[in-house]
Amino acid sequence: MDVIDGRRLRGDESRRTVLERAMDVASVHGLGGLSLGTLAADVGASKSGVAALFGSKERLQVAVVQAAREVFLETVIEPARSQPRGLPRLAALVMRWLAYSKNRVFTGGCFFLAAATEFDSKPGVIRDAIAEQLDEWDGYLVATIGYAMRQGELPLLDDAEQLAFELRALEEQANSRSLLRGGGDEPYRRARRATTDRLLSLGADPTVLEASGLVPAPAG
Repeated sequence: MDVIDGRRLRGDESRRTVLERAMDVASVHGLGGLSLGTLAADVGASKSGVAALFGSKERLQVAVVQAAREVFLETVIEPARSQPRGLPRLAALVMRWLAYSKNRVFTGGCFFLAAATEFDSKPGVIRDAIAEQLDEWDGYLVATIGYAMRQGELPLLDDAEQLAFELRALEEQANSRSLLRGGGDEPYRRARRATTDRLLSLGADPTVLEASGLVPAPAG
């Protein structure tokens, strides 16, 4: 039993190592650019060993999508949950997402934006896996906005899905512009400003937005 458990632990560690490298490679070169042989060389393993961990390239790709979901939860969702539900959590989600992209958790920026662009017109298991994760994020964002509406924190908003769409568009534009221009804070600063302006136009409390970092506190 100790031998079996030891092998399982080594297998789990090898799998994590390969997935970490694969996520970063896929964020730049796409899921389609993943190669069992190249990944094996990158992590100092044999191609047959990596193949044994996943079985096929498609199963590797699905596993990479699932691993990227876990990173997104740990980096964006879980930290934002430390804030009260409603507007404070919504502002935290925006700030955490922008930091996730700006700080290059993955070299290629947001993993899921890159993957969605690659597979949006390619039906199949991989596109379904990506869409499922994006739908999960969308659902959480809409639910958070909806709670803020019910709390009276966005009194001029009547459509949570519309606001979620607008916030996602700002995030995607910031991610894309930053990548195209080799980094820098400017696209993220503009996304924060546009988000702040939109939330204020819907009746959001400016002190909540200041506390989140979306807008700097007034001088003095």
